Amino acid sequence: MALLDWIGERTAPALSAHGVLLRSPRLTDYSAWATLRDESRDYLTPWEPTWPEDDLTRTAYRRRLSIYAREQEQGHAWPMFVFAEDGLVGAITLSNVRRGVAETGTLGYWIGRRFAGRGFATAAVRAMVDHAFVDLGLHRVEAACLPTNHASRRVLEKAGFEAEGRARAYLKINGEWADHLLFGRVRDEAC
Repeated sequence: MALLDWIGERTAPALSAHGVLLRSPRLTDYSAWATLRDESRDYLTPWEPTWPEDDLTRTAYRRRLSIYAREQEQGHAWPMFVFAEDGLVGAITLSNVRRGVAETGTLGYWIGRRFAGRGFATAAVRAMVDHAFVDLGLHRVEAACLPTNHASRRVLEKAGFEAEGRARAYLKINGEWADHLLFGRVRDEAC
């Protein structure tokens, strides 16, 4: 993984690996992000928490960036946008980073509808897992997906995650508490 540069607006590095570029969101990304999210709304909402009414506004985006900056400064999360030759294709976050006896984090990601099925999610997951293990020194990365989200399950399995079980009413997705399949990957396991 190549550490390209440090972003002046954020403390997180830009990462280039597996054919994608991951970097912290910037204010200048707002239009591309809002457009991609808006055109992908019907595609994404079955798999995500309920979107706030103002979710795609510039004010909400600024609020989001402020939260991201605070989480990065505290070392609790690494939210990054996913770029390919086509520009912004999605986002990925390593969150709930715990240190001490756990040394773990939780992975979440989304890819815009027009970029789905082109390998960007798998590439982003692999790049973020590399970052988690090599740069952050974590021991384990966890992820979860709805049992009906076959595409996400394939992404995780291609990236070396193992299914570990089912968690009842694990996350509130699209307004409903939903069971999730749990996945994990440990640093010493080759992909």
